[in-house]
Amino acid sequence: MKILVPVKRVVDYNVKIRVKSDGSGVDLANVKMAMNPFDEIAVEEALKIKERGDAEEVIAISIGPAKAQDTLRTALAMGADRAILIKTEETTEPLAVAKLLKKAVEDESPDLVIMGKQAIDDDCNQTGQMLASLLGWAQGTFASKVEFGDGKVNVTREIDGGLETVALKMPAVITTDLRLNEPRYASLPNIMKAKKKPIDEKTPEDLGVDVTPHIKTLSVEEPPKREAGEIVESVAELVDKLKNEAGVL
Repeated sequence: MKILVPVKRVVDYNVKIRVKSDGSGVDLANVKMAMNPFDEIAVEEALKIKERGDAEEVIAISIGPAKAQDTLRTALAMGADRAILIKTEETTEPLAVAKLLKKAVEDESPDLVIMGKQAIDDDCNQTGQMLASLLGWAQGTFASKVEFGDGKVNVTREIDGGLETVALKMPAVITTDLRLNEPRYASLPNIMKAKKKPIDEKTPEDLGVDVTPHIKTLSVEEPPKREAGEIVESVAELVDKLKNEAGVL
């Protein structure tokens, strides 16, 4: 079995986002970038499947600028076998990403695509579902557990009411949730080895996909600062304020 794992380069989750002074977007100058945390979980799950003997190859793929190679090298250092970069300077929307991944799936013929349920920069939570639809494959989203048996993959999903387990016929697309696993740290020797590994580069034009954005960002602004709270002396005073000032009761 071959597994394809899409990974995205995003602002590190520890970094406090700054909005550009003109409100045109997020300021990325001198900002630490990293692999999307949900994609780290996807890479880890693919590696665990390989280590159990259920897969022979794990391929990492990313879509973005040349600097996205760093994200792919992180995946290689974790244990991925190969890496592919679809290089573009355009801001890619979920549907364009899904179309590019569909072409990659057709070229590589994986049995399974495992990806993060969403990216922490736009929080769209759309690409996995769109990819499964374009491919006509089964999908298991928000996975908190993945098991194989009888030619199927059983995915336990986190839903509003609790947990739901679905049996998917292969090939399939799985999107990962936070509780699926704890991603490993790449060792220093593996990081050094990953720097020397070749990365296969393609462009959207090579794949015949138009990635021109269809959504225009009018403005970006920071959320209003949270106002300071107020300390009350008694429960009666709290109830009074909730009733007469806040209008909650």
